[in-house]
Amino acid sequence: MKAVVMNGIGDAGMLAYVDRPEPVPGVGEVLVEIAVAGVNFMDVGVRQGMAWREMPDPKILGVEGVGRVLATGAGVEGFRPGQRVAWVYAPGSYAGKVVIPASTLVPVPDAIDDRTAAAIMMQGLTASHFATDFYPVQPGDIAFVHAAAGGVGLLLTQIIKLRGGHVIGRVSSSDKAAIAKEAGADHVIVDAEGRFADEALRLSGGEGVHVVYDGSGPATFQGSLDIVRRSGTFCWYGPVLGGPGPLDIMSLPRSIKIGYAVFFDHISTPELLRARTAQLFDWIIGGKLKVRIGGEYPLAEAAQAHRDMESRATTGKLLLFP
Repeated sequence: MKAVVMNGIGDAGMLAYVDRPEPVPGVGEVLVEIAVAGVNFMDVGVRQGMAWREMPDPKILGVEGVGRVLATGAGVEGFRPGQRVAWVYAPGSYAGKVVIPASTLVPVPDAIDDRTAAAIMMQGLTASHFATDFYPVQPGDIAFVHAAAGGVGLLLTQIIKLRGGHVIGRVSSSDKAAIAKEAGADHVIVDAEGRFADEALRLSGGEGVHVVYDGSGPATFQGSLDIVRRSGTFCWYGPVLGGPGPLDIMSLPRSIKIGYAVFFDHISTPELLRARTAQLFDWIIGGKLKVRIGGEYPLAEAAQAHRDMESRATTGKLLLFP
């Protein structure tokens, strides 16, 4: 079986495309032949040593994908060979095959193609958590979305609009503005240096936004604080880009809520995972939610996919094909 493995911590060039033994499902597990794997900043974080430190090298990267069931282990119910399935967190997904706990799999409807299924899982569930659970957007709310042309940003914008909210999006270059507008952003600010606050306040009538979703790292943290209205919510995510450093909460100028959003909280049980995913699939089938594929790479070119993701060379979801 072909797989992308990593030895040690460092640049994406350290990834190696190698042969690995065929995996075998154990009790409660399913063997899946991978059709498409998703690329995420989580994978970059693993490569940089921010996660999976306890896992011995060499380790297979990747956590997300879609494929077909090849075999099931003892005690597995509800899945059969040949069935199409998707998953949001199964370490070892940069490979031809992977063994996955049945509890973390979801069935894929025939109306959803493999590319879309792989592209919607982590980023779609993340966006869903942000807008429906962490801060349930209400009709008329104004939300500020950083990286509005990115994979999460594009889906988040659409979900906010589905819930009746207004979106001010921030993108790093003018060529991405049209992409964010197409997703439904009401206003788009082009800014690559963290100087967006004055314009965001103007667009929100001087009161600030009800919620800001910021996964852009420390460079935008203060600006995001500045644009949250009284009793508003600051949803921070994206640990790969680094945190804001120590925060003196007593220095905050108004009553606001700051929180770190983790998408795992949105899918804490198999039942919740499948319900949330089914909602995303229904929105896609109904034409209410669209997925943008930002790049497709052969599995052997996973290192290039990582470099493109880190340089923001693409918009939308990056995919790998075994």
